[in-house]
Amino acid sequence: MKSRKQIWLWHLLTVFILLLLGAGLWVATKKIDYTWRWNRVPQYFAYVDETLVPAPFDARVASLQRSGGSTAVKLTGENGEEKTFEVDNDSLKVSENEELFQGDYLGSVSSWRLGPLSVGLWNTLWISAVSSVIGLIIGLITGLCRVSNNPTLRNLSVAYIELIRGTPLLVQLFIFYFFLGTVLDISRILAGISALAIFAGAYVAEIIRAGIQSIPKGQMEAARSLGMSVPQAMTHIILPQAFKRTLPPLAGQFISLIKDSSLVSVIAITDLTKSGREVITSTFATFEIWFVVAFLYLLLTSVLSQVISWVERRLAISD
Repeated sequence: MKSRKQIWLWHLLTVFILLLLGAGLWVATKKIDYTWRWNRVPQYFAYVDETLVPAPFDARVASLQRSGGSTAVKLTGENGEEKTFEVDNDSLKVSENEELFQGDYLGSVSSWRLGPLSVGLWNTLWISAVSSVIGLIIGLITGLCRVSNNPTLRNLSVAYIELIRGTPLLVQLFIFYFFLGTVLDISRILAGISALAIFAGAYVAEIIRAGIQSIPKGQMEAARSLGMSVPQAMTHIILPQAFKRTLPPLAGQFISLIKDSSLVSVIAITDLTKSGREVITSTFATFEIWFVVAFLYLLLTSVLSQVISWVERRLAISD
């Protein structure tokens, strides 16, 4: 068994290698004379938006009432109409009893808003989640058909699996969006989710099929001898065991689906990748944004990996 000192030496070697890679990246950027602009990145996650508040009509400032960080500006029009607007104290541009014309600014209101990277991250997250759930359902049904004794169900499932796995996801996205989207009049979001779900379903089906066939046939025979029907035996005996065995490859498939979801940007869905490209066009901070986008994808997949590992440990307790 390795001593504690040896383990620390290996950890130090790991840190040294990572520092060496970082130094290599720094030297490479110096050679191309690139200026890092990391200070521009945070505003694309969240920023303060200032909205100017104009006077809706010719009016007089009847009163100003300060409360906390805002001021209530009460306007009185020529016909006696009254309206009150809230503006930030430090943006106030009018004084009491001042005469205003329509369109004159009273001040502004500041509020926090999500930036494009946060919006893209959220879209990637929910699109991947919905596609994964639908893909799991499709894969489970197809996997059961794949091991069915019914020739029609088995042949149709094989045809679906081979067709989907034998064509690129990018091509399938184009078919769903440009062809089915036009014929069935579906939105780009629905087309993207459908393509991702059907693509994942084909791979999940083979994982489910392999998991079911890895269970000894004697288990089904024993369940049948106890009076269980085939659906009951499959639900209560076979599938729970197959699920434990297929959890790691299923996790790998869903992690891959999160990364594959970046392809939906080609059909104008504002996911994380498309948001990153839009930010780059306005900032020219190419390296910073792509590094941040890569880190966000890594964060999503790492969290999913940890969740799957936790589920595996929980299921191992019952073994």
